[in-house]
Amino acid sequence: MKTRRIGPFEVSAVGLGCMNLSHAYGVPPSRQTAAAVLLGALDQGITLFDTAALYGFGSNEELVGDVLAVHRERIVLTSKCGMQGVNGQRVIDGRPETLRASVEASLKRLKTDVIDLLYLHRLDPAVPIEDSVGAMAGLVQAGKLRALGLSEVSAATLRRAHAVHPIAALQSEYSLWTRNPEIAVLQACRELGTAFVAFSPLGRGFLGGKLRSVHTLEPKDIRRAMPRFSPELFAANLGLLDVFCQEALTLGCAPATLALAWLLHQGDDIVPIPGTSRPEHVRDLALAPLLALNATTLQRLDALINQRTVRGARYSSATQAEIDTEEF
Repeated sequence: MKTRRIGPFEVSAVGLGCMNLSHAYGVPPSRQTAAAVLLGALDQGITLFDTAALYGFGSNEELVGDVLAVHRERIVLTSKCGMQGVNGQRVIDGRPETLRASVEASLKRLKTDVIDLLYLHRLDPAVPIEDSVGAMAGLVQAGKLRALGLSEVSAATLRRAHAVHPIAALQSEYSLWTRNPEIAVLQACRELGTAFVAFSPLGRGFLGGKLRSVHTLEPKDIRRAMPRFSPELFAANLGLLDVFCQEALTLGCAPATLALAWLLHQGDDIVPIPGTSRPEHVRDLALAPLLALNATTLQRLDALINQRTVRGARYSSATQAEIDTEEF
């Protein structure tokens, strides 16, 4: 496994997003299957594991802690605060006292004394970013965190936060079919020395090539509320997928491997964190750093799937109102 840098850490070039092992995409896999995914990723050389207090309202952190605590010295452990479950509801709360309490709870669930990298999961519009990051910086000084990150924020917010404490990583959605970071955030990260961690690098499963009908999505799958996954727009986007899968076939790799390889070619400071609930798919993710793409292939992919060719917004208007990212 090739490696990349996030702040003080050397991490696998591809990490593992753990959310879908407990959260968001319908009924999660069994505990046994989820553990097989985590341990399979470790066996493939993946060392970066990403969870959050929100995922499964704490259960994802408990899963990661239960399975990986014995391997703690081999991994870079990341989590998020500032958005969590309260009385069964998702709540954004960036107040310093809330963040401090959230971290204490996360440490217990993760079975560790320190979290390597903690992100502010969402910007709380009621709390200045300086206050939230200031509280997190205090936890670094207290030895409970090693580095700080932000999730789904704009270039302007990143700069304000970085003025309070160095921001080791900014996490946002980035893939062939979600290009928003190219507007401003990627450039800001490079100016500040902040790594970019790409979540949903497989387009929430679309670029994996297996999902061919949204009617198969489970009732509580969050994709049902995303415009791109509405039946009409999804059907329109399937034409792009057919050509993309043919590109992967020509190269002799899985579509997921190709999607991740494209992302890795966008810069050495980019670390994708795909997720999967199937142990047999982990190897496709781990192979991406080994797939070299020439300029002609990269140009074809860029022209095929981009913000002009994909139909539909990535979020509903209500969800978009909760985040701080630049939008086309």
